[in-house]
Amino acid sequence: MKITNLKVIVTSPGRNYVVVKIETDSGIYGYGDATLNGRELAVAEALEEYLAPILIGRNPDNIEDIWNYIYKGTYWRGGPVLMTALAGIDMALWDIKGKKAGLPVYSLLGGKSREKALCYSHVSGNDFEEVKEKALKKIEAGYKALRIQVAIPGLDGTYGTVEDDALELPFVEKWDSKPYLKTIPELFKYIRAEIGDGVHLIHDSHERLTVPEAIKLARKLEKYDLLFLEDLLKPENREGFRQLKSQTSTPLAMGELFNTRWEALPLIKDQLIDYIRCDLSHIGGITEAKKIAALAETFHIKTAWHGPADISPVAHLANLHLDFAIANFGIQEFAQFPKEVKEVFKGGPEFEDGYLKISDKPGLGCEIDEEAAAEYPYQKAYLPVAEALDGSVHEW
Repeated sequence: MKITNLKVIVTSPGRNYVVVKIETDSGIYGYGDATLNGRELAVAEALEEYLAPILIGRNPDNIEDIWNYIYKGTYWRGGPVLMTALAGIDMALWDIKGKKAGLPVYSLLGGKSREKALCYSHVSGNDFEEVKEKALKKIEAGYKALRIQVAIPGLDGTYGTVEDDALELPFVEKWDSKPYLKTIPELFKYIRAEIGDGVHLIHDSHERLTVPEAIKLARKLEKYDLLFLEDLLKPENREGFRQLKSQTSTPLAMGELFNTRWEALPLIKDQLIDYIRCDLSHIGGITEAKKIAALAETFHIKTAWHGPADISPVAHLANLHLDFAIANFGIQEFAQFPKEVKEVFKGGPEFEDGYLKISDKPGLGCEIDEEAAAEYPYQKAYLPVAEALDGSVHEW
């Protein structure tokens, strides 16, 4: 079997997605997700102009060899654009391998370690009451774990409570840590009192805090028994986690902005986090994520792969195939898609009573209606940016 074509499908059914389709001379094809929110066309260009030509004629069965050929062969290795492009190729190759074998990808990764995967959903609101009402609806729907965010009084926009992207120019949020550090502990006190202790709670600080601020927040939230606090520090500040971890018993999660296992390694080997949260679409796909999971297992760290709405159902299925196969699975983020997505993507994780289940279809289990995809052309969009109150750029 040989690769005969690589096709890039850029579509926007409610939001932008980049899909890789790899075709072979046997008629078997595979799909992968290569969506990098806010920089979609940069990845599409890398795939079409640089990577597609060097894949033609290669044997799609040799996933490890192709992965290293692309990663090392460019010399200028790594980075979100290249690793996202590589992830799309990698997922498509695993999809082909599964279809050729007549087996779901999880079976090729070692088979099932579980029958269902615990997941969490997002809950946000403009005030505590709105967060509570939305949380109760999610609990009624069966969710057993929730990530909660709330708008911070006096600030224009708060991460997790506004639309993720904006057309033409980025939406600018205003940020100040003082009201944030006052509001979030009050939110969790209120929510715990309203919904009780039966639901896991999570909060995402989105890399916005200094080390002292992160320690202060983590300590204040200890009494509310969070499953984990997510992304307290910026990804470059891995040494800051050493101070943070020694000062709190609140579990910590990190990793969605990492692009390789080497970025994750310091936090893993020194046990400075409790959950590794890499995004399969941005770290080179299933092949790299399985290695990161194995590293994490060695140091008693669980996985919580990134699963937002800005990666397609193909990537969510890749997450789930790995979730089912590995021993150190923790929890899976699961975001709701725009309703138009189902017109383009046929297949995805199945939610039931707080857990995700997966079909036994060969490969990843997702097909793309390319005619429907063409009905939703790319829409230029940016992720927001954040500014401090003095107008300087802040972490978003």
